[in-house]
Amino acid sequence: MTNKPYRWLAQYYDQLFTFHLPWFEAARRRVVGKILPGVESACDLACGTGTTAVLLARRGIRMFAVDLSPRMCRLARQKARYAAVPLIVLRADMRDFRLPEPVDLVTCEFDALNHVPSKADLARVARSVARALRPGGHFYFDVNNRRAFERTWTGTGFIEQPGVAMVMHGGYDRERDRGWTTVDWFCREGRLWRRHRERVEQVAWTRAEMLATLRAAGFDKICAWDAKPFFKGDPRIERGCRTFYLARKGG
Repeated sequence: MTNKPYRWLAQYYDQLFTFHLPWFEAARRRVVGKILPGVESACDLACGTGTTAVLLARRGIRMFAVDLSPRMCRLARQKARYAAVPLIVLRADMRDFRLPEPVDLVTCEFDALNHVPSKADLARVARSVARALRPGGHFYFDVNNRRAFERTWTGTGFIEQPGVAMVMHGGYDRERDRGWTTVDWFCREGRLWRRHRERVEQVAWTRAEMLATLRAAGFDKICAWDAKPFFKGDPRIERGCRTFYLARKGG
């Protein structure tokens, strides 16, 4: 799983993409809130800059954070230091990561699971997560669905902050069943602006594929929530675009 597209996304992620955090926090409270009091240890998979890992660590949960991008790992460590919370950050591929000890909860937010290279990789991730969990532990994650790629990934968008501007142009490749986005970055360097380009792709699964894969990995109770009720005020999120899942590992 390549980490090359995430150099500039990592550097400016917190500056440009924090607008969506309240919606994800609302989903987390609804889906995971009841089990969190019993969670002593957890892992945030594809942790990015460490936002969720630090938040859970502040609750007194022993936290691991896993990401493939070296830059994301560095930013997660920095965020934990600034927050003065313990966080063990591991650089690893979500398809074959291993933790030093089993945990009660694995989280994988912000559609990170869609970033695996192929549809078949979902089974590898599910097996690795099951291995990382104690019996009765939970896997909480969200994914973009095909409807999101067809409806919200098409077209062009623009975001600007001091010192950086980003133009995103995306679409849906029906033949390969994946969404794609070309990101052009314009970063200020003194009086000049330098342009960089990255391409991000995400794969899609049907609900049936997701449930079958999780069951095959040993998860015996799987619940799903549509994202629309959590994303109030965001007209881009229609019903069926994103799904939140909570799966329990069998005992």
